[in-house]
Amino acid sequence: MSGSIDQAFVKQFQAEVHLAYQRQGSKLRPTIRSKSDIRGASTVFQRVGRGTATSKSRNGVVPVMNLAYSAVECFLQDHYAGDWIDKLDDLKTNADELAVLAASGAHALGRKTDELVIAALDLGTREAVGTQSGQTDNDGLTRAKVLLAFEMLGETDVPDDGNRYAVVGWKQWSELLTLQEFTNAEYVGTEDLPWKGTQAKRWLGATWIPHTGLSATGPIRSCYFYHKTAIGHAVAAEIVTDVTWHGDRAAHFVNSMMSQGACLIDDAGVVRMRCKE
Repeated sequence: MSGSIDQAFVKQFQAEVHLAYQRQGSKLRPTIRSKSDIRGASTVFQRVGRGTATSKSRNGVVPVMNLAYSAVECFLQDHYAGDWIDKLDDLKTNADELAVLAASGAHALGRKTDELVIAALDLGTREAVGTQSGQTDNDGLTRAKVLLAFEMLGETDVPDDGNRYAVVGWKQWSELLTLQEFTNAEYVGTEDLPWKGTQAKRWLGATWIPHTGLSATGPIRSCYFYHKTAIGHAVAAEIVTDVTWHGDRAAHFVNSMMSQGACLIDDAGVVRMRCKE
């Protein structure tokens, strides 16, 4: 029984997995606050409160802001994506087939990363609905609901610094395409038109992203308008790929794994938009 593994195969497969994960694996990881190389079962994200500027008397002591500090603990979780590759099939595969197998594992781990981020977003309590605003669960993603969420972020002084994001379902993306403000060059300019690609676009100072994995309760889909620093993402281990030979199966078992976690850092920086589909 052979215990050796073709190292060229292993290295190529690992490279393909990393490339696929970085290119197409996770859509939401770049939109949140992330820490890498964590040691231990959890890490802590610091949350700093709002400071207040005051005056002082001549030659007096400068008053301190008395900033409120708090910590949010983020627990790490281990995730795996493995599959078998028959030795005789391996002899027949070419680079394209290898890329397909690698991409499948990377995409599975990428979806898991986004699941962690969405679970953290689901912990938010602020919602762009209410009788006063006229927005209810019986509405889709309307212009008024989007503007209400935009207003709620502004009222809590969430920075409009280019790090705001909005993630919506594909049904809501289709509803956005019916809005002149979202699709007309006279409102957003030619560079930000959604027809040039559906991965993301800029509108209202935020990057809008369609996503298939947002939580839904019955016909109600939870979409989010948030700031990058409101969600924390921790990485103890980036994707690692292990390839082992099993003689009894005459096959390699390819296992890609990672250790990550996500948490809600600041509830004020997340607004949920509940939309009926």
